[in-house]
Amino acid sequence: MNEQNPIPPVIPQASTPPTPGEKQTPGDDPAERVPIPHGFAAIEALLRQPLRLFFQLRQPGAGKLILQMLLIALGCSLIYGVVVGTFSGGTQLWAAPVKIAGGLMISAAICLPSLYIFTCLSGSRARLIEVFGLLAGLLMLMTILLVGFAPVAWIFSQSTESVIWMGCLHLVFWCVATLFGVRFLKHGFAHTEAKSQAGVNVWIIIFLLVAVQMTTALRPIIGTSDTFLPATKEFFLEHWADCVKDAGSGSKPNPSN
Repeated sequence: MNEQNPIPPVIPQASTPPTPGEKQTPGDDPAERVPIPHGFAAIEALLRQPLRLFFQLRQPGAGKLILQMLLIALGCSLIYGVVVGTFSGGTQLWAAPVKIAGGLMISAAICLPSLYIFTCLSGSRARLIEVFGLLAGLLMLMTILLVGFAPVAWIFSQSTESVIWMGCLHLVFWCVATLFGVRFLKHGFAHTEAKSQAGVNVWIIIFLLVAVQMTTALRPIIGTSDTFLPATKEFFLEHWADCVKDAGSGSKPNPSN
């Protein structure tokens, strides 16, 4: 009768996984706290574990990761530019990669200040380096997708002589890549405690306009010209209309005009 009932052991309960649709915080999963040591790991995290990338951008030493992301974006844009240059050959084999890579980086640099301002106005607590990292992720995802489209673009560049249709094809690929890049940016922006998405939505429109205008300012990218840069200034819609008009009249479009 003096014997006491044994106390049952306490069985630790496993943490319940988040329900579908539940908002997760970067770093909740221990796998997301694993450092990203090199560029290939950054690509893997971007494609499979974006929350891991968001978490690492908040850690000390994120500048090294951002530099790796920018170098990957630069390399992929150069590769895609070579494929674009195979349509015309000659000097375009080096001119097109330089213009595509340079135009993309310049567009991002031009739009970075406005992105940070809109981020602050939205109530986000993200630091400038975090915003820069999200923009670098957008560029990296865009260019990785463009490299994925490169074999398709090469097939068409070797089987058609129409500058207009090649321009439309590259524009479609660019729009698809930009769509996924913007989705990544908005996903990361949602984890910065922003109170509104209005600012980033306005910035996306600005970025798209700057990027397409840059393609006109650096023309020709697909066709050929006697000069590296155009001699005249044009708005991108005006330039596209002129190209379509020249194609409809049967004359060969001159991308440098």
